[in-house]
Amino acid sequence: MPELTATRAANGTGRRRGLVPNLFWAVALTLGAAVMLFPFLWTVITSITPDGTLASGPTLVVEDPTLDAYRQLFDAMPMWRIVANSFWIAIASTLFQLITGAMAAYAFTRIAFPGRQAVFAVYLATLMVPLQVLVVPLFIQMTRAQLSDTYFALLAPSIASAFGIFLLKQAMEGVPRELDEAATLDGAHHLRIFAQVVLPLTRPALATVAVFAFMGSWNSYLWPLVVIRSPELMTLPLGLATLQGQFTTQWNVVMAGSVVSVLPIAIVYIFAQRYIIAGFAHSGLK
Repeated sequence: MPELTATRAANGTGRRRGLVPNLFWAVALTLGAAVMLFPFLWTVITSITPDGTLASGPTLVVEDPTLDAYRQLFDAMPMWRIVANSFWIAIASTLFQLITGAMAAYAFTRIAFPGRQAVFAVYLATLMVPLQVLVVPLFIQMTRAQLSDTYFALLAPSIASAFGIFLLKQAMEGVPRELDEAATLDGAHHLRIFAQVVLPLTRPALATVAVFAFMGSWNSYLWPLVVIRSPELMTLPLGLATLQGQFTTQWNVVMAGSVVSVLPIAIVYIFAQRYIIAGFAHSGLK
């Protein structure tokens, strides 16, 4: 009995000691989440505030909330056309990056060819080159090919992604080669192995690349600003930039546009977050 009492006392002390760190991390994570979500909450509140402005500072109480800013937003510009442009460019860019990235990653991991490591090193080196450096050469190429101010010009720079190739290569290296050998013995060729063996086992990494590709295309501003001149080809970032006047700005309308721009990204991330975590875990990235 004394031993049992001592054991129970020790267990109770251990639980109390473990409760304090858990409580600390819970409070810390809650505060961190509140800090991260506050800008978006402020954006939504400003968008439903009559004559909302940023000069008075953030507020959490709205008197007479209204959706007039959203009505003005859709009246001021062809918002449905702009949203449709952003959607189809983002979706097409995502599909192209998945196709080119997966095929290149398979070639780097499963096909032995001369200079494979050197070519992959060149791909990695392009990650260090920012888009700002490439804008002028890309614009010259699009102009000489008479493709500027077209949908293809918007899409061209994002057809392939070095980051996507790298992430998918890391994931495919984790697929056992024994599966390839078994499929080869069954008469499968590279295309069948790629489609039926490797791709199904790298779904988390594919989902991660898809989310990053969609977000990158959706938020792209510099390249569309340079290559697009026609209002009917505008994407959301360009449309939001036109809402800011030279002397005065209706911030409630600007914030309404920001909400419209952020919501699709938030929805995509919420539904794909578990795949993103799994993708980084399987690829070995930290």
